[in-house]
Amino acid sequence: MIKIIHLTVNGAPAEVAVDERESLTDMLRQRLGLTSVKKGCEAGECGACTVLLDGKAVNSCLYLAVWADGHSVITVEGIREKNGLLHPVQQAFVDEAAIQCGFCTPGLVLTGVELVNSGRRYTREELREKISGHLCRCTGYENILNALEKVVGVKPAGEENRT
Repeated sequence: MIKIIHLTVNGAPAEVAVDERESLTDMLRQRLGLTSVKKGCEAGECGACTVLLDGKAVNSCLYLAVWADGHSVITVEGIREKNGLLHPVQQAFVDEAAIQCGFCTPGLVLTGVELVNSGRRYTREELREKISGHLCRCTGYENILNALEKVVGVKPAGEENRT
């Protein structure tokens, strides 16, 4: 059954006709042409499909498009700075050579954006835990963690989190 949904995608209102069984990944890629959202495992285990839904990183392969009705979705296409420059998380990935094949990069970048927007600082181990839902077969994660530390800020040892 087809349903019309209304949502905000990368800051712009959108009205989209979707099949009630369609994943958010498929809607974003096939109906809106937002190909930064990757199809990986389609089981919520690799993080390639990560988007920000109302500011929170979610696996869009497990999220039905109809559930996004009335919500805000951000993909990598929507995070460029107003001045045209890369988002600080994207720039940190470039600066720290945290990109190789690039398949996992959009999801990791969006998780990084969520972390930056939290206003918190994290230890390297906490960052490692935060990206544990992302599968990267190329980098070994060290440069990704370096990039995230660069933009999130490193929490000194022994400092408690303030939420």
